[in-house]
Amino acid sequence: MADFVALLGTKGGPAIRPGSAMPTSTLLSLGGTRIVVDCGLGVTKSLVDQGMALKDLALVAITHLHSDHYLELGPLLHTAWVSGLKTPVSIWGPAGLDGYWQGFLASMQADIDLRITDEGRPDLRDLVRLHVIREDMPAMLGAVEMRAMPSLHPPLTDCWSLTFAVEGKRVVFSGDTAFNPALADFAKGADLLIHEAMLEPALGPLLARIGNGDGRLMHHWLRAHTLAADAARTATMAGVKALALHHLIPSDDPDFGPKDWTADVRPHYDGPLHVGRDGLRIEI
Repeated sequence: MADFVALLGTKGGPAIRPGSAMPTSTLLSLGGTRIVVDCGLGVTKSLVDQGMALKDLALVAITHLHSDHYLELGPLLHTAWVSGLKTPVSIWGPAGLDGYWQGFLASMQADIDLRITDEGRPDLRDLVRLHVIREDMPAMLGAVEMRAMPSLHPPLTDCWSLTFAVEGKRVVFSGDTAFNPALADFAKGADLLIHEAMLEPALGPLLARIGNGDGRLMHHWLRAHTLAADAARTATMAGVKALALHHLIPSDDPDFGPKDWTADVRPHYDGPLHVGRDGLRIEI
């Protein structure tokens, strides 16, 4: 199995509009292990589009509890189940993710019970195993070692940057974060840094297009997310082999495109650059 990252949904934020990208989700294939990182809206169809059989789903990591990162976790698991899943799935995420999962199970109890009785399926509730991500506790996800470092994403506090390593290869996800110099040490020498990014000149027009936010939304962006130029600085400080911009804010403004993102990055990072788009596959 090839080593790659597929950026399934590359939009920052939960809203979708005509022509927009889908919210955040990623498929990591490393050392023969496949891990879904975040489950924003659209993740299920995007995994199928990458050629993955949903019945083979085994490992999921959720970086934090904003809806654009876990809204479709329950539907993904349920759809995998009705697609033939009969083996355990381990879900790693922040404390509190169990509340979401129990709520989803409660909302679908009638359907789950019916399909067990009427179709002879195993009990979905017995297949899913939740684990809490902790900074001081490396975890093995199949053959891959996952380590976590807190990201800077106020007002939430239980948010994670994640690194995945196997057989001398390493991929780092910034998660949602403000500019965080500590991430450079965490990502030191990685084969690929996948970093969230905002395009500064496009933020004002984005706020105007959203229509139902005010200055507090701009304040959130500026204190809880990273400008593309600062993501580039982090990549250079870390000495990573390649940088991918993900969770793009904005991702759907026709007045701004890949050349604008590249122009913000290049003064600060001169290595291989991937500007995220839905379905982009990056070989590791």
